[in-house]
Amino acid sequence: MKKIIGWAVAIYVLYCVGMAWYLFSFADTSIPPEWKGTSADPATFLTPREQLLSEQYSQLKNFLFFVSVPYDWLVYFGVLGLGVSKVLQTCATRATKLFVLQVALYVFWLSLIVMALTLPLDFVSYRISRAYDISTQPVSSWLRDELIDFFVNYVLTFFIVTVLYGLIRRFEKRWWLYAWGLSVPFTIFFMFIQPVVIDPLYNDFYPLKDKALEAKILTLAQEAHIPAKHVFEVNMSEKTNALNAYVTGIGSHSRIVLWDTTLKRLQEDEVLFIMAHEMGHYVMKHVYWGVAGYIVLTFFGLLVANWLMKWVIARWGAHLRIKKMRDIASLPLFLLIISLLNFSVSPLVNAVSRYEEHAADKYAIELTGDTEAAVSSFQKLTKAGLSQVNPPYIVKLFRYTHPTILERIVFLQHVQSSKSQ
Repeated sequence: MKKIIGWAVAIYVLYCVGMAWYLFSFADTSIPPEWKGTSADPATFLTPREQLLSEQYSQLKNFLFFVSVPYDWLVYFGVLGLGVSKVLQTCATRATKLFVLQVALYVFWLSLIVMALTLPLDFVSYRISRAYDISTQPVSSWLRDELIDFFVNYVLTFFIVTVLYGLIRRFEKRWWLYAWGLSVPFTIFFMFIQPVVIDPLYNDFYPLKDKALEAKILTLAQEAHIPAKHVFEVNMSEKTNALNAYVTGIGSHSRIVLWDTTLKRLQEDEVLFIMAHEMGHYVMKHVYWGVAGYIVLTFFGLLVANWLMKWVIARWGAHLRIKKMRDIASLPLFLLIISLLNFSVSPLVNAVSRYEEHAADKYAIELTGDTEAAVSSFQKLTKAGLSQVNPPYIVKLFRYTHPTILERIVFLQHVQSSKSQ
């Protein structure tokens, strides 16, 4: 097993070298010749230094993403292969006979180990954002968010693992089906409480301070037949210089949220376009479609995870120190498989998201009719976040939930052309 882990580390290192070569030397991020000199060309709205910083920052962040995902897999595999998971299970069972407390102890120790091993990469990502002036967050504030992340994830993981392994122990063959059935109301409940319970742990949310702007946004919402009473503002300027707005939650707890950085750096007509875009998500019920899609993927994910776990344990269980699936020591294997499945379907999930974002762009243009504000808002989003206008294809495939800035501005130029004809 130590040799296998050694080979896994060697393959990971080679993968990192190959990915670095692809992202930093091989990938072509230039603008197609037909769009040179247009509003889609970063040379028309970014200074030469901003173009250089944008390229460097995007390359570094993309590289970190592609090395951190398999690094997580390596951590889970190492915890299993080196017998750490088995030791944690033994310690938990010796400490208490109650299954719930065994899970609580095991999940806590495993979470600490994973956090300790992954925190350095997270810190590097944070330092890069600070170095390129994207993040304005002090180290103390960043550590506070990491600590909140740890305990929020711990509570959720403890609850899920307790239910999951309780079902595996009682229904060895059909546990995945019952787990999926329970995940449906849990997913809906979590989406319902996230805007009012989870999100406020990280930032302060309050009704939009600019009442004149809020009145215009609510008038726009009326035209779209949206029964909105408030637009929410969040104080992100203490953490970042990037711009954003989003729609979150379901039912009566749905919220349209604007970052205060967006309000400070965009003109009123640009903010109205961004709001119209978010209203498009609401009108076309993208949040509900997202929840439905997640429920469907969870069904197939648990089905495949059940099959893979049984197969792996039957073939390599002795090497991984796992006797049965019901052993809590098998949790890293479950997490590894789920992570692999999530990564494998991410191109499909991202493609659906990009389709919805494009539909929201179209809706916003139909509602506001202001293509100039739309173009300038996308340009300012690029400038604030140092985003690549035309990222490498593999980056778009695995990372982009929105169309690229090139695609969005080109679409707007086609709209402008059709209007002028």
